[in-house]
Amino acid sequence: MADAKVIPFDDDRSRQGGQRPGRRRPAAGRRTAEPGTQPVPGPTAPVSSLPGQQGATEHPSGGKDAASDAPNRTGTPSDGRVREATPSGADAGTAARAAARAEQGERGAQGERGERSGAGWEQRIAGGLSFLRRRITGEYDIDEFGYDEELTDQVLMSILRPFYEKYFRVEVKGVENIPAEGGALVVANHSGTLPLDGLMMQVAVHDHHPAGRHLRLLAADLVFMLPVVNELARKAGHTLACSEDAQALLERGEVVGVMPEGFKGIGKPFGERYKLQRFGRGGFVSTALKAGTPIVPCSIVGAEEIYPMIGNSKTLARLLGIPYFPLTPTFPWLGPAGLVPLPTKWTIQFGEPIATDGYPPEAAEDPMLMFNLTDQVREQIQHTLYKLLVQRRSVFF
Repeated sequence: MADAKVIPFDDDRSRQGGQRPGRRRPAAGRRTAEPGTQPVPGPTAPVSSLPGQQGATEHPSGGKDAASDAPNRTGTPSDGRVREATPSGADAGTAARAAARAEQGERGAQGERGERSGAGWEQRIAGGLSFLRRRITGEYDIDEFGYDEELTDQVLMSILRPFYEKYFRVEVKGVENIPAEGGALVVANHSGTLPLDGLMMQVAVHDHHPAGRHLRLLAADLVFMLPVVNELARKAGHTLACSEDAQALLERGEVVGVMPEGFKGIGKPFGERYKLQRFGRGGFVSTALKAGTPIVPCSIVGAEEIYPMIGNSKTLARLLGIPYFPLTPTFPWLGPAGLVPLPTKWTIQFGEPIATDGYPPEAAEDPMLMFNLTDQVREQIQHTLYKLLVQRRSVFF
């Protein structure tokens, strides 16, 4: 008759024996008991530690030892029937000590996390104070265009990032198409009544490019005529939209962004949304050819609907000296509240780069080549816009 297996009933005893929860401990040895006595619960000893108690042995006469009929320490008799057993006081004490150790370890882990959090806040405060000290003492660098990289990274991007991540919930695709090093010219469509699309594109390159590159945008003259906007634009790395500045930045290995539609794109009526306007005379292609840098087409979906332009007051535009005076469903009817953009869902996709380094130096003076390359870039952006619009589920989701 086969020996009965010991059925463990206390997880703490299993852990105490070095076994992981869920794994069965080896069967323990059995001790003989006097007739009429009840089994004494308690930890069982291995067979080798109880000499002379090796279990049931067969006698020559066919009988069995007394040990074969005696119940084992867990209350399992030799007939294989299982009796319910209760943990002893030693087991209860072990469980209590284990619970106390677990609670102490949890308190220690919480304290360690609190220390790390406190250290993180201390580092942030120290970094902020150091930043303010450099601002006050003038110990920071700007380039010849007025670009302040530290201020852009620490302050300006932090201001724009909540709009990028939470308000417009921008989805970026193909940002790895921008080269990891060297100059590149990013050409994008322009829309939205106010030029928020350029700022969101700048955040997309800054936060998502694998090499952590910075986008230097080319802006119109009007941007640098406004008192406060002028200074912020310079600090953020924007420069005048002229071929000389653009070529200088490209030859220095910068990523330059341009929106050739200009005011024709950003000020077009809502009924013409996502229909690209004329891309100028191809000046951006000539600049890329002279610098020998690739052209990266970029398509932006979602900006057209932030300020639906249903009209244009040309009289007010002439009085104010601006290209157009937009009339939207909320502006100017709601006053300053009408300047709040609608929370549309954006997608920014960077396309495959178009190489220009294979052309000879005199190619920048070939009008037919510039026309063909300009049309190629425009068609690629327009095709991507249509594709993204088909994939879009909703304007706001």
